Amino acid sequence: MADSSRDAVLARIRQGLAVGPAPLPPRPDFAAPVHPPLSNADAVVAFAESFQRVGGEFYYCESLPHLAAQVAGFRQRQQVGAPYVWEPEMQALLYQAGIAFQADETDFIAKADLSLTSCEALVARTGSVLVSAATASGRRLSIYPDQHLVLARPSQVVHEIGEALRVIQSRYGSSLPSMVSLTTGPSRTADIEKTLVLGAHGPRRIALFLLEDDAENSPE
Repeated sequence: MADSSRDAVLARIRQGLAVGPAPLPPRPDFAAPVHPPLSNADAVVAFAESFQRVGGEFYYCESLPHLAAQVAGFRQRQQVGAPYVWEPEMQALLYQAGIAFQADETDFIAKADLSLTSCEALVARTGSVLVSAATASGRRLSIYPDQHLVLARPSQVVHEIGEALRVIQSRYGSSLPSMVSLTTGPSRTADIEKTLVLGAHGPRRIALFLLEDDAENSPE
């Protein structure tokens, strides 16, 4: 019985050798894109879709009055006070739009329910918001408050994460910010008993207000 089993194995080996070596797999096209096309040819629309898919709240604003109405509606629904805003350019824009904000750190630790910051770039592929410590918002305004608002422009949308990182490199050169964070949706974890918890390591809610690039010049 052992000899017959041995003969069968040797016969299969001889058959395999007679066929010749296995064909090589096709050579990969290293010039081909790694990712499939975006969900929408318009990168801004693709970002909005991706951002909402990962749990973000997206608001399009065509003018400063529209921005004011959108922010007021958000605050009313969430029942929160005026956001903390520490970037001078952002403060000037909100003042022009008639949006209330808290410009200093008074009671920040106790009452930091809401913050509003700018960002470095928006990534259409992943719906991510790239923030850094280079602005006056520093590290805290995008991490500590319970809810984080981001004010951005369509011109800040890029297709891929690599493009967003090149924006940082081009903008700051060798003096890179001490912190660069790629935020994809609200903070979440399922480490404990596989139960999803929002807000464990950062804001429980993130909302993005996309203000048209020429909104300041739009008619009231």
